[in-house]
Amino acid sequence: MRSLLTALAVVCSLHITPGPLFAQETPREKLDTLLRDIETLSASVTQLIVESDGAVLEESAIQMHLLRPDGFYWETLDPFPELVVTDGNTLWNYQPDLEQVVIEDWDSTRSELAAQLLSGRTDRLSEEYRIDLTPDADDSEFLFQLHPLDADSVYRVIRISFLQQELESIHLDHKNGQQTLWQFSNQRRNKGLEHKLFEFEPPAGIEIVDNSLSGR
Repeated sequence: MRSLLTALAVVCSLHITPGPLFAQETPREKLDTLLRDIETLSASVTQLIVESDGAVLEESAIQMHLLRPDGFYWETLDPFPELVVTDGNTLWNYQPDLEQVVIEDWDSTRSELAAQLLSGRTDRLSEEYRIDLTPDADDSEFLFQLHPLDADSVYRVIRISFLQQELESIHLDHKNGQQTLWQFSNQRRNKGLEHKLFEFEPPAGIEIVDNSLSGR
């Protein structure tokens, strides 16, 4: 599960530095604008984990679905199948190779950074990050850089890029030199997703580890 939850966003609202080209719109407000109209989102995700020496430690193919406010589906297809899915109340972590599912109560503060951002929780980042924004000349591409304010943060900087109003990538630069990159493609926005996609029915015969309050 840690491979899917390495970038936990422990976030509160944003302390931001206005960019010179956006006198009437702060970087966080611009980020809000780019994310505001997303009610549902499906995308293919390529995840790269890169060591400090530049070697690729792991490359994963992922399918994600988002249903606001709290429906999130993050399935690693290759090389190590794994599913993390929540309906906003319960979190299921299914690992087919282990024939096991772990059930926990959902805590939005423990979600993937991708889920935090795409769910529109940017207003809770300010106590943790300063945000800078670098647009290109024709405003078709935007690069947001989140600089942790806490000296003990595990991140050096987080970069979020948009191309033609669509999320292009999220890049986590860790202080230990490791880097995590999510690249988004084949995006389908506001096409309608069923709520049952964000619920998980364990297959027969697998081990169920229920750590939720109701299962204790």
